[in-house]
Amino acid sequence: MPTEVSPPGVSVSALEEFLARAVPGLLTGPLRAQLVSGGRSNLTYLLTDGSGRWVLRRPPLGHVLATAHDMDREFRVLNALHPSEVPVPEPVVRGGPEVLGSPFYVMAFADGDILRERAQLEAFEPGAAAQLADSLVEVLVRLHRTDPAAVGLADLGRPDGYLERQLRRWARQLAASHSRDLPRLTALGERLGRRIPHSGPAAIVHGDYRLDNLVVDPGTGSVTAVLDWEMATLGDPLTDLASAVVWWDGMNGLDSPVAAVPGETPGFPDGQFLIDAYARRSDHDLSALPWYLGFAFYKIAAIFEGIHYRSIQGLTVGDGFERLGALVPALVERGHSALGS
Repeated sequence: MPTEVSPPGVSVSALEEFLARAVPGLLTGPLRAQLVSGGRSNLTYLLTDGSGRWVLRRPPLGHVLATAHDMDREFRVLNALHPSEVPVPEPVVRGGPEVLGSPFYVMAFADGDILRERAQLEAFEPGAAAQLADSLVEVLVRLHRTDPAAVGLADLGRPDGYLERQLRRWARQLAASHSRDLPRLTALGERLGRRIPHSGPAAIVHGDYRLDNLVVDPGTGSVTAVLDWEMATLGDPLTDLASAVVWWDGMNGLDSPVAAVPGETPGFPDGQFLIDAYARRSDHDLSALPWYLGFAFYKIAAIFEGIHYRSIQGLTVGDGFERLGALVPALVERGHSALGS
């Protein structure tokens, strides 16, 4: 029997029974589950039986977009990339809603640190901080040069019209999460729609690539695993680069509860360092990057607005959700600034 109360979103007894049946021999003792702080979309839990450790992922509670929290997609991407040069945790098993009330999957625990707290970043000397930034970009370039067909992901998405569909998707997210009028956010989406750039060659894109979605070796500063593949698809790789840059230093001064901001931490390079490192390693044309940065701000604002909507309904699990809605106007203005005149 489980030795502790089930956290929200997981029945430990039902999960333990499922794992014993689906992966015989995996568990050697009573299962325990703990909600991992820091998740602002899909919920993440640490599992242990006293000797082994695993991670469970499931969609958030309550109001969600049907396609925004696809467990089958995450599990499939992990299976495809685990043998590749892109470091990801080893997938273990996926389960249906009959077990926990929603689809979910379990993966191996990846050893290393997830850098979410400012104190963790402040422990890095400037040289190590630069190495960390460089490793973040190196792994991103590895992902973007991975041949989708070679790893069985040729049908993961439809690259044609990717940017247009992304704009429509996040506009739908905003419409589905409407609780207040945000005309400047609407205007940002309209500006983006009027000047969509021509995408270069398609690649596997992560969809939410940023430092706190990576597991890092604390000794070397190298990336040992990439997490949170819920938005992975085939599309424009510059959306990943822009996302990484915005999360790196585009949140400066906002006191975001999601994660510490590397670019405002002493000793860390700025976002331009990431852009330059990517440019050295790839042959992508970065001349339209301001549009992608504007889109990254728009997308993050839409995500935060969706979380704000769930928060006021009491459907979020964890700390800090009540603060995200207040950040949306500032993100919108930074998106307009990125686009320029």
